[in-house]
Amino acid sequence: MQDIDVAPARSGRNPVIGSWAEVNDYAPVLKWLLVNIVLAIGILALWAFGLIQQVLETDRTHVSTIIAAIFVLTALHCLYQTWVTSRDLIVARRVRDQMETADAVPVLLPDGRVMVQGRELEPGLISTYIGNLLRKASLGAGPFDQTILLRSLADRLRGREKLGLFVSEGLLRLALLGTAIGFILMLIPLSGLTAFDAETLRGALTGMTSGMAIALNVTVIGIGAALVLKFEYFLLDTAIAELFEIITEATEVGVIPRIGKAEG
Repeated sequence: MQDIDVAPARSGRNPVIGSWAEVNDYAPVLKWLLVNIVLAIGILALWAFGLIQQVLETDRTHVSTIIAAIFVLTALHCLYQTWVTSRDLIVARRVRDQMETADAVPVLLPDGRVMVQGRELEPGLISTYIGNLLRKASLGAGPFDQTILLRSLADRLRGREKLGLFVSEGLLRLALLGTAIGFILMLIPLSGLTAFDAETLRGALTGMTSGMAIALNVTVIGIGAALVLKFEYFLLDTAIAELFEIITEATEVGVIPRIGKAEG
């Protein structure tokens, strides 16, 4: 009897998620989860050692709490944009494969849908872009060039990460602000010195220590949060670059030549 290989092929479909390419497209989301799981473990460890409680007790300005809240909200925004990009990657691969196997020119319907050989392209960013290409080609204004549309697409994709880049830079500025406030609080006890006895100096040193703790704690939290956000949005930027590459390849190989032949 002939042996039958029952091992799943890499080109097959995962019964839960989809094909292996689609599983790989969810990698940005999984990386985001991995980064934040490691971060959560680190925070729990710091909480167990009492360091976070100490920071919250010594921070009279509450700048560190503000930084933490901004970080959580921005990280959730990054998760949402990463999920959307992963979904667009899956749709882009399917549409690219469909365009490579099709022989007919895509057709733009009045409602904005795109049909290829009687099959509707799956809704997504790439389908919208192909529809814009067909709409531009139907106008017939001179030689066909998609450079401007590609720039518009690149700006649209870049908008998904602008908030994160802005917030990460803002957190660094907020950390510097907290540092400055801490140094100001550290110097205030010195300006109120009227005597140099041991008890007065002890109170001044206590105030200086509190101000120094605020400055250092806020600086560490702000820089740490900014670095984590930058890394998370770097992963998002990598996924966006891959999506843009797939859309460009699909249109340059599967759409533009067919439009040129139809016009010729």
